[in-house]
Amino acid sequence: MKKFIEALRNAWKIEELKNRILVTLGLLLVYRFGAHVTLPGIDATGLTNLNKQAQGGIGWLIDVFTGGAFSQASVFALGIMPYISASIVVQLMGIAVPYLQKLQKEGESGRKTINQITRWLTIVITLVQGPGYIYNLHSTLPADAFLMPSTSFQFLFSSVLILTTGTIFAMWLGEKITDKGIGNGISLLILVGIIARLPTAFIQEFSLVVTQDKGGPLLLLLEVVVWLGVIIACILMVMAVRKIPVQYARRTASGDFEQDMFDGNRQWIPLKLNASGVMPIIFAQAIMFIPAALAGMAKENLAAQTITAQFQDVFGLVYNLVFALLIIIFTYFYTAITVPTNKMADDLKRSGGFIPGVRPGVETGDYLDRIMSLITFPGSLFLAFIAVFPAVVHNLGVQSQQWALFYGGTSLLIMVGVAIDTIQQINSYLLNRHYDGLMKGGKNRKAVA
Repeated sequence: MKKFIEALRNAWKIEELKNRILVTLGLLLVYRFGAHVTLPGIDATGLTNLNKQAQGGIGWLIDVFTGGAFSQASVFALGIMPYISASIVVQLMGIAVPYLQKLQKEGESGRKTINQITRWLTIVITLVQGPGYIYNLHSTLPADAFLMPSTSFQFLFSSVLILTTGTIFAMWLGEKITDKGIGNGISLLILVGIIARLPTAFIQEFSLVVTQDKGGPLLLLLEVVVWLGVIIACILMVMAVRKIPVQYARRTASGDFEQDMFDGNRQWIPLKLNASGVMPIIFAQAIMFIPAALAGMAKENLAAQTITAQFQDVFGLVYNLVFALLIIIFTYFYTAITVPTNKMADDLKRSGGFIPGVRPGVETGDYLDRIMSLITFPGSLFLAFIAVFPAVVHNLGVQSQQWALFYGGTSLLIMVGVAIDTIQQINSYLLNRHYDGLMKGGKNRKAVA
């Protein structure tokens, strides 16, 4: 703990790092402030029904990703999610659309063009989701919660315009944090929204378990210990890699092959256990919304009512079995499109490297692909288990649904992944200035006078 505090002090001594941290905190504060600014034309005191909608299940998940803005009918009610949806669409289209494939190979200029396409697609998605959110307000809130007719063109047009502007502004904040601050801006916006809901969830669980005597302090302590254990497991999964040894032949004046092999520099290729990150859960979560939405269009049908009930119960058996299966499938799918083993093999061959015992080129690509398939299987099972673990702990005794949802799923993995990424960036600043890093695994360097 003493070394950690000393590392924080050293971080504050680095002027550039200090300025980046202050910029990041300032922009995050602006985002959190905007999450509590209610849309014009809505009475902020009449949002009780909307708050109830966000107390558990799918409504709570949406509210978490928007940092509570969804339940506040805020100008940031759609949050940064349209931008994430647009990014996913563009990334998937990059597999099949030749124009996007060409842009991906053009370096910095191509990346800027792809970012611009993503921004425009974000606006389109927001314009589609905006009326849907307004319709949800109209069907959820009482008539006296609106200061003007909720079905009027004036209210609909102004609200959709403000929601679109709010999403664009949130996107701009995220990009500015990435450029001028520390860490990935978009991810940090989601992270602060998740963390903002954590105290409320814990207080609710404390009230149910301790004050209402549904288990007592011992049960609450056990819950916290299990929660910390899950966080540690997630950290291990995020950072776990399979090291593939690589040798680079170094040419000598004699040109002797055996001497070249002997003088080769040995390194390794890190293949991550969870190369797809949190994306399979996000994909699966999006798919899980579809059956309930389609069944909701036929409310009078008994079968449709049954489907709606099953797919809206995020703690139910059917929901979690389907959810886990989709996560395993999407883990393999997303890993296949984001880990180009053939390209890795070609790059390795061009740089004069090879995997001992494996021929360069096609055989190396097949070998890396086979290794990725083998390590993706346990990674996908663990990811699926983490995703459904909130339902497990809720059925085993965790009283609050909100607190149970912090035991896994997208929210916990985002918290762990973003925290590790941000700490690693701060660590690199410290190590470059010859200070000890924040992470124990980092290489310590003695300060230079």
